Amino acid sequence: MEKIKMITPLVEMDGDEMTRILWKMIKDELILPFIDLKTKYYDLGLKCRNETDDQVTIDSAEATKKYGVAVKCATITPNAARMEEYNLKEMWKSPNGTIRAALDGTVFRAPIQVKGIEPCVKNWEKPITLARHAYGDVYKNTEIKVPGAGKAELVFTGEDGQEIRQLIHEFTGSGVIQGIHNTDKSIGSFARACFTYALDTKQDLWFATKDTISKVYDHNFKDIFQEIYDKEFKDKFEEAGLEYFYTLIDDAVARVMKARGGFIWACKNYDGDVMSDMVSSACGSLAMMTSVLVSPDGIYEYEAAHGTVQRHYYKHLAGEETSTNSVATIFAWTGALRKRGELDNIKELMEFADKLEKATLGTIESGSMTKDLALITSLKDVNVLNSGDFIKAIRANLEKSL
Repeated sequence: MEKIKMITPLVEMDGDEMTRILWKMIKDELILPFIDLKTKYYDLGLKCRNETDDQVTIDSAEATKKYGVAVKCATITPNAARMEEYNLKEMWKSPNGTIRAALDGTVFRAPIQVKGIEPCVKNWEKPITLARHAYGDVYKNTEIKVPGAGKAELVFTGEDGQEIRQLIHEFTGSGVIQGIHNTDKSIGSFARACFTYALDTKQDLWFATKDTISKVYDHNFKDIFQEIYDKEFKDKFEEAGLEYFYTLIDDAVARVMKARGGFIWACKNYDGDVMSDMVSSACGSLAMMTSVLVSPDGIYEYEAAHGTVQRHYYKHLAGEETSTNSVATIFAWTGALRKRGELDNIKELMEFADKLEKATLGTIESGSMTKDLALITSLKDVNVLNSGDFIKAIRANLEKSL
């Protein structure tokens, strides 16, 4: 077949460890043979980030703003051990956090459901999409290790010199202090992204925090959501037959466990991080979770919701065979290609994305899968494939559909 032509390039962000190995396999086997691929390439591997003082991450975010659609590989967020392993100049920030802040975006994560991999929660018939606020809170915190007795205060000094001061705690011994923040602007962008995405995908929207305990911080989120809903989205939701409601985070957890799925659950930054992992694990595997960052002005960045699969990478370096699940990374590519086709009105590109997803799920449903899925599938007599053979099996199914 003639390769599908692209008009506008995707922003391509390469990553780290085993997912970087899979990234190349996916491109070589599933993308480049069928698409005349146009990308603006940025190497977000930790080595390159260190060499460029993380400027490459900033540049990739700016390119995403320019071109409108990006696809990202999983990346390392360094800790002390990584500092030593990679001989880093400093402990660079999370690339995802940097990109989220630059785009002022909201992260929407949803499990990839497939026959033979049933959710642990038996009544979940449809995927639950987690909308995670992508700014502030503990991800932009300031922390102090308190050495001993003393007084901790929260102080705000306005531009006009007005000072607000509140006691945090009178320490009688050592301890810790954490300062977090958010902005009305970012919360408003989060709310609008959630309401817009709910209308686009025709799903009800839940929003949950803990305003009974956090009577100022969390209550501010609740109030901004309600104000924007009432002023800008209420009529649209009612016309579409959709529901928006607020509830406490603990009530939301209880309701989620009894729900059938098919809705968006909006959470603050940390809640969304944790709850998306809970939903994906309950649906089978972290490698079966899509993630898309959506900005208020309609910019999209697609990636897998999982990490770099460090353990498999070390096995790979030692020459050992791995059976690493590449489904979420494949779906990052299909999501980006579909959105690029939609924005540029390239029907063939959208159809290719659909067929690649079908081929991927069809491979699993036929009994051929990676080890993580083989351990939990209800299918009998499954064929456990290594990392490369799984991708090649998908290609064989894709070629049939093409």
